Amino acid sequence: MRILINGFGRIGRVILRQILTNPAHADIEVVAINDLAAPETCAYLFKYDSVFGPLPGGADYRDGALVAAGRSIPLLTGVALADLPLDGVDLVLDCTGALKQRATAEAALTAGARAVLISGPSDIADVTVVLGANEDQIGASTIVSNASCTTNAVAPLLRALDDRFGLVQGHMTTVHCYTGSQPMVDAPRGPDLARNRAGAVSMVPTTTSAARLVDRVLPHLAGRVTGAAIRVPAISVSAVDLIVRLDQPPSDAADALRNIADANPVIGLVEDPCVSVDLRARTESLVIAPAETLVTGDQIRIFGWYDNEWGFSARMLDVARMMHKRAD
Repeated sequence: MRILINGFGRIGRVILRQILTNPAHADIEVVAINDLAAPETCAYLFKYDSVFGPLPGGADYRDGALVAAGRSIPLLTGVALADLPLDGVDLVLDCTGALKQRATAEAALTAGARAVLISGPSDIADVTVVLGANEDQIGASTIVSNASCTTNAVAPLLRALDDRFGLVQGHMTTVHCYTGSQPMVDAPRGPDLARNRAGAVSMVPTTTSAARLVDRVLPHLAGRVTGAAIRVPAISVSAVDLIVRLDQPPSDAADALRNIADANPVIGLVEDPCVSVDLRARTESLVIAPAETLVTGDQIRIFGWYDNEWGFSARMLDVARMMHKRAD
């Protein structure tokens, strides 16, 4: 599979780190990387990572390329999507967070790419796909959204709960680490006033796109699940706190969650009393903690962890493979 990574921020770098450090991805050829930042800076930020540590074996920028793990990958600066070397490219992984125009994505297809996978919510995509929830809807779509990290965490669980027990309604709160959309010191960043406050010193109540995206991914549950978010002073790993009412609740909710995890490859399980750093670099979309399960009347509280960078990047590669296999 030949891919091009457009946007070398947090997700673009984590995707490449997984490709270079996991032998299961040895068949993936990265044709080029494109970013707005200086290539020397891109190489430095790939070599040293504040969350996942230094890249094994290091990385350098030499002769126009990122050199790491025995590979030399052309590192381009600020090239428009349509002008990238896309002839024969199976998939563009757009990790810029800035692909907003349908015509821009279509230009990549005209330039030679077979498909485009967008690393986040997108209103221009043919379909929004969450592995474990609605991958059967991907069809022949050539512009696909991989939704958000939180949607990837919660949608497969909601699908499993509804399939097994019938979901009446639910509310999820994501306890989410701070991201690059938040300032480190109080500064004007946008209309959400609380999000203008220093992200590393306060818990910040805010919104999440996950509830809207769940309606898109699982339309038969539209209107049944609401959501909110609290950004917290942690650099990685987030959590979902979900309250649900089920049509036919299980006699043992914690055991039912164990069965769901056993049956779903994107849902993991942790039985130990863990804290967020213990879940760093877990590849699952969600890691359920059955010990945190509470039942009150007809309500069930479910708690799960997710590495919002590593797990989401793993799903990007999974969906990329699915799209490539379908194309073949």
